[in-house]
Amino acid sequence: MKIITKNLNLWYGSFHALKNINSCFEINRITAIIGPSGCGKSTMLRVFNRMNDLIEGVRTEGEVIIDEANILDENADLVTLRKKVGMVFQRPNPFPLSVYENIIFGEKIHGERVKRDRLDEIVEESLKSVLLWDELKDKLNEPALRLSLEQRQRLCIARLIAVKPDVLLMDEPCSALDPQATQRIEELMRELKNNYTIIIVTHNMQQAARVSDDTGFMLLGELIEFGKTENIFTAPRDKRTEDYITGRYG
Repeated sequence: MKIITKNLNLWYGSFHALKNINSCFEINRITAIIGPSGCGKSTMLRVFNRMNDLIEGVRTEGEVIIDEANILDENADLVTLRKKVGMVFQRPNPFPLSVYENIIFGEKIHGERVKRDRLDEIVEESLKSVLLWDELKDKLNEPALRLSLEQRQRLCIARLIAVKPDVLLMDEPCSALDPQATQRIEELMRELKNNYTIIIVTHNMQQAARVSDDTGFMLLGELIEFGKTENIFTAPRDKRTEDYITGRYG
């Protein structure tokens, strides 16, 4: 297991957003978290790299074990954690820099002084990993904000890959993309799972069924059901899961 949560609870002030979450995320698999808006999906995702810490009034209890260490421990190294667990957001957020500078940004923050030749290698390797090298190899010094939405999202994934994380968190990564671009990002996710553990939050149940190996269904801050995607979608154990998947609510 790559990530294990034990009795995970989270409050925004007095609002109990996550309630006794117990789950296991396997290495080199894609796990989809589904459920209606406001059920805690994105909140749980942000727990895994402690991004909720940036919100005033947040309180978290329980354990989140990554590589046998509890990341909720007060002595946890957040810089190391956020290098190990990277995040892709709903809307692509490249920095207002060149394509090249976007890719090496993390290396400059986390790494020691790196020679230009090595930086060039990192840029090429990262862009090849997201199937952008052929499209952008002659545009490395151009502003990243000129790229298409799909290219920007791929670039953001390449920027994460450059610092060699273990886990990729993806919060609605295709919500701003058209169907063709969505298909290509889904194909990319399938390729990336050979080297990374991927957790994706999505409102698109068809996408969850297509791309994920495992699925968790959340409702009102609780993890109602968690298991292999095929079982969740064809033989859910909980009637609430069945009602959501069949469109009776949500």
